[in-house]
Amino acid sequence: MSDTHIDTSPEDAGRSEARTRAVMDYLNGLPYDLDAILVTGDIADHGTPSEYEAARKLLATRHPLLTCPGNHDVRPAYREHLLGEPPSPAPVNQSHVTDRFLLALCDTSVPGKPHGTLEEETLSWLSDTLTRAPDVPALIAFHHPPVPLHTPYVDEIRQFDEARLAELTARHPNVTAFLAGHAHTSAATTFASRPLLVAPGVISTLRLPWEPRTHASHHVHRDLPPAVAFHVLDEGGRLTTHYRTVPLPSP
Repeated sequence: MSDTHIDTSPEDAGRSEARTRAVMDYLNGLPYDLDAILVTGDIADHGTPSEYEAARKLLATRHPLLTCPGNHDVRPAYREHLLGEPPSPAPVNQSHVTDRFLLALCDTSVPGKPHGTLEEETLSWLSDTLTRAPDVPALIAFHHPPVPLHTPYVDEIRQFDEARLAELTARHPNVTAFLAGHAHTSAATTFASRPLLVAPGVISTLRLPWEPRTHASHHVHRDLPPAVAFHVLDEGGRLTTHYRTVPLPSP
């Protein structure tokens, strides 16, 4: 899941929290345990402590939870109020390793900027993480997609300097796919000869360039339901993705 944009201001009127709660109720109500829930960034809308406090409660789950920041997130408050760690401006990277797979969530946020990139610290962390688990399929996740998605509003603020990531990936053949958010739309493409799968948005859905809009700045559908992506990695290493919308409770 991605882009919850939790907003505790009066202007939001609880909309972001209600949509996130609906998604988490759906995931927590599944009859089987998930290997992990990935939240690929823009967890908070303004990066305030109150937003992360609300997000921490809303994202409570029996499933293992992994998160990474997006361009709306603020690293020190994210660490302190969402993760319960000392505040720090350093990149927030998390991994989850089992005997069947590796999940590596990388921080592509650039403090104060909307676009993304991978800092040298994160690239070094990712290389070390992949090196320590060379024999299991690896999924690399982050907020900003590293390629254009043919959606100008998002492509202008995608992940740049992506050649460094492609070069790193070439040294690790166990990398199976890349997972991203940021675009507020379900999308599938390729990067570095691997699948790149983009999660839909929880808070809203991107209006594609060929869809009608009432105004030039009308970038998103606010009335469509939130959605998630289920990634299934089988014993043969094949990755299958299912996208599923989540109904909202009736008013």
